[in-house]
Amino acid sequence: MKTVGLREAKAISMIVDAAQHGEPTIVTKHGRPAAMIVPFDKGRRIYPDSCPTFAELLLSMPHEIDVEHDASPVRDLDL
Repeated sequence: MKTVGLREAKAISMIVDAAQHGEPTIVTKHGRPAAMIVPFDKGRRIYPDSCPTFAELLLSMPHEIDVEHDASPVRDLDL
């Protein structure tokens, strides 16, 4: 995996070419890793187009799950 500084990364065409050929590139800022340019298909696996919302995940849960509910009144607490 190649590592380049931010100044070098300004020549982005070489980094994009490397990504198209399957080679990820780490971009550093002040010597520390700041970003990674990866091939599109690998990035798409990490960040898919259609991520379900939290509500969609809850609604997709099986309905057979029993949830216990405590009907006792809520106590007021002074902290």
